[in-house]
Amino acid sequence: MPGLLEGVKVVDLTHYLSGPYCTKLLATMGADVIKVERPGGGDPIRQFGPFAKPNGSEIPPHQPLQRGGPAGLTSSQAEQETGAWFLYLNTSKKSLVLNLKSQQGLGILKQLLGSADIVVESFAPGTMEKLGLGYETLRDLNPSLVMTSISNYGQTGPYRDWKATEINLYASGGLMNITGEPDMEPLKEGAPLAQLGAGQNAFVATMTALMYAEDTGEGQHIDVSIAEYATNILENALMQYSYSGEEFTRVGNRGYGRAAWGIYPCRDGYVGIIAGPDQRWPEIANIMEREELADPRFESRYGRMVHADEVDALMLPWLLEHDKVDIFKAGQEHGLGLAFVATMQDILEMEQLTARDYFVELDHPVAGKLKYPGPPVNPEPQVGAWVYQPAPLLGQHTREILMDRLGYSEDQVEQLLKQGVI
Repeated sequence: MPGLLEGVKVVDLTHYLSGPYCTKLLATMGADVIKVERPGGGDPIRQFGPFAKPNGSEIPPHQPLQRGGPAGLTSSQAEQETGAWFLYLNTSKKSLVLNLKSQQGLGILKQLLGSADIVVESFAPGTMEKLGLGYETLRDLNPSLVMTSISNYGQTGPYRDWKATEINLYASGGLMNITGEPDMEPLKEGAPLAQLGAGQNAFVATMTALMYAEDTGEGQHIDVSIAEYATNILENALMQYSYSGEEFTRVGNRGYGRAAWGIYPCRDGYVGIIAGPDQRWPEIANIMEREELADPRFESRYGRMVHADEVDALMLPWLLEHDKVDIFKAGQEHGLGLAFVATMQDILEMEQLTARDYFVELDHPVAGKLKYPGPPVNPEPQVGAWVYQPAPLLGQHTREILMDRLGYSEDQVEQLLKQGVI
């Protein structure tokens, strides 16, 4: 069954994390996504590890652009095809190598944009205008085109030209200020939450704009700020300061000042415990077989907070005698919010994910067979299918796109190669 976005043409001018995640979601839904990459190295995230190990000691042959015949990859070429981030963020896309510093390269890109439904770009603000591809120009070329721009701080404002990495965006977006222990320095999240979250926002906004374009024939320019995504998920910290002038205090693992609420060590790892409403507290005492936990001083949330260190000390011996999965199951049997902190091995072997066929195995010509995280939602089979194909080799589809999509001849492609355009 075709994907939900079959027939939708997307030009992907993104790199690193946020933009590629947006276009990955579009590709997974069946859109025809052409990823435009620079000659030589392609998307810089190709160079980011960890790197998958190719099957066996021999690097499989592939079809290099220059000759169109089989040849082995050098070790550096193999490395740029096996970076885990690139493999994950660019599934189901096509790769077109194009030199945008050349007028011919820009001309080819304009040809693609003239018939595209969507273009997603993550250049520094103003770059598209410098290339002669600003939204006003593209709207004249293709009135129904949806253009989504993803940048650190947005296309406008005094910060628009500021450089930033993930840690800068956490800091300036406010998330770092509320993360960590109260008496220690602020911390960043363990995953690039702001980058991927902004990519999801961009995906949703792009889909909405696409629906509008299909109804009216009018495209839109979507402006997505990665830092603003971080600010959007500050929970009650921003409201608290707005209402009372009081700064939110970092609470670490002891959630919002509550006791028996956080991450605790156990025999083979860590568990998350939420004691829940006061009426459920006796269940915790029963599970842990500690009469002391039934002390009337601990019956209320306030009482447990006042005596938090004592409560933790009473729980800890039982936790250290039990495995995390057993603690999780004991809690679930009593309707309590106990959970285990899953390692990556736990995730890959988790029976819940296996039962839902969450993981997708793809066989990449260089990286080999790997399990990939599945789609973010699970549609009904009769509605449409997700499209999952391995991430492309650098320039893998250049000939196909130029000749089949744009009508170039073999001789013209060879000439473009000699000129360094592709």
